[in-house]
Amino acid sequence: MGQQEKVATSLAGKVSEGISASLTAVDAELARRYPGDPGTRQPVHTVYVPGDVFEPGTLRSWGDQALAALDEHAPDAASFAAVLGIPEELAGPVHDRVRAKLSREPVEDLRIDFEDGYGPRPDAEEDEAAARAARLVSEAYANGTAAPYMGIRMKCMEAGVRDRGIRTTDVFLTGLMEAGGLPDGLVLTLPKVTYPEQVTAFVQLLEAFEKAHGLDAGRIGFEIQIETSQSILAADGTAAVARMIDAAQGRATGLHYGTFDYSACVGVSAAYQAGDHPAADHAKAVMQVAAAGTGVRVSDGSTNVLPVGPTAQVHEAWRLHYGLTRRALARAYYQGWDMHPGHLPTRYAAVYTFYREGLEPAAARLAAYVAKAGGDVMDEPATAKALSGYLLRGIDCGALDTAEVARLTGLTRADLDAFSSPRRGDLTVTAP
Repeated sequence: MGQQEKVATSLAGKVSEGISASLTAVDAELARRYPGDPGTRQPVHTVYVPGDVFEPGTLRSWGDQALAALDEHAPDAASFAAVLGIPEELAGPVHDRVRAKLSREPVEDLRIDFEDGYGPRPDAEEDEAAARAARLVSEAYANGTAAPYMGIRMKCMEAGVRDRGIRTTDVFLTGLMEAGGLPDGLVLTLPKVTYPEQVTAFVQLLEAFEKAHGLDAGRIGFEIQIETSQSILAADGTAAVARMIDAAQGRATGLHYGTFDYSACVGVSAAYQAGDHPAADHAKAVMQVAAAGTGVRVSDGSTNVLPVGPTAQVHEAWRLHYGLTRRALARAYYQGWDMHPGHLPTRYAAVYTFYREGLEPAAARLAAYVAKAGGDVMDEPATAKALSGYLLRGIDCGALDTAEVARLTGLTRADLDAFSSPRRGDLTVTAP
């Protein structure tokens, strides 16, 4: 050790105390508004089916149809990889994992739709369908056939359909309560939000329901679907989507981009309405910045090009969907919407390729960071957080195995969770 340095200061302790006191309110506001990612699993997609179409076997049927599409149009790893441009070394692992996923858990998030996919119906008919949806969802969670996340998309808070949307929400939630309670994976989606006041109104609805059933305040969260230009840029020039998150009072769990409604709203012609249009990129970028640090996740929309018909046509649709999904993942939109069983093979192929091709580089960087070994990249704590989050997402969706991540990083799942959490404090790394 060299000569011990003399430490001198010029300011009294009261200066620091005074500064801290002046920032107390800001500290509290930062903690309230920006709690960080909740650390829970985010599904890689949302599948939605009309309220009158959903059946007890819907999830299994989607998986079976997806497997049948693979059997017909890309029966082995080599042919599937050739269609999508998957690297040869990943062809087998990705193909095998996709088929296993479609057999085990074909749908990660299901939304039973009472909005555009269902349309206007007589009140008695929609009442019946909402009550039936509640019964089937409850039964699915009870018998182990449920997706990890399930719920409904009700009609929006605009005047013409507001009462119907409120009633459908009430019927569905009441049916769940009468069948044994709200499942942990419950998700509600509020569509076509234009003004923050509509979010406030939905919060009031959920507060009233919670009080009526003696539930904890804030028990029911919901997603906000961004489908109008006014939700991105308000009349006063502010980012309305940020105000919507605030209006949700901690209940917002996601912002979901509505590809076709939003595109039409800003005047994009039908032939060019897609997730990679510049208008879509702008909207999703505003959503992403507004949600950053709040714990609210961002989801991409869907493509309406269905993989049906002759093999050449299916391959073309698969390449489009695969490319859009890979593009979204690179832009940190880790979830999207799927409209058809034929989208499932390419959804999982894109997701699994994304995580498997980055597994070894990400694991090496994180291991080097933990070991302070350096390497050719100088990573910071924020990057370590991103690396661990990347590996965790890969594990959660089935692209990666916990054991192989532990082997490559020397870290346990608990270690990865600690790195990924914004509230991890001092990290103690344990042996896998």
